[in-house]
Amino acid sequence: MKISHNETIHLGASEDISYIRQKVRKWMVELRFSLVEQTKIVTAASELARNTIEHGGGGRAQLIVLTDNGRTGLQLIFEDNGPGIPDLELALEDGYSTGSGLGLGLSGSKRLVDEFDLKSKPDKGTCITITKWRLN
Repeated sequence: MKISHNETIHLGASEDISYIRQKVRKWMVELRFSLVEQTKIVTAASELARNTIEHGGGGRAQLIVLTDNGRTGLQLIFEDNGPGIPDLELALEDGYSTGSGLGLGLSGSKRLVDEFDLKSKPDKGTCITITKWRLN
């Protein structure tokens, strides 16, 4: 797997969610992803950026363009140093929320992408990696 481009974005305030949405959409257009694929990953990025800010106290997102055996993908890594997620299995269930939301952020994001990896440790933070591959 080869990385051809990457950028790190600071996530600390609600306006950063709009910025990452715009940046992800721009990269997806440049990589010639379909409108449906663009919408899916932009939606997932928005949810995960919001979680990073609201539940993780802020952090960073890394955007990475991948190529692998002729495929092109966009990988996003969201990291924070917040309180972590005590029960990963429960957090991925539809309807589970520690806030006032519908509890579809993590589980919904997982359904919107091709690859989803969640790592979290209490008092150490959370790292979520998602990848969307372009359909040829």
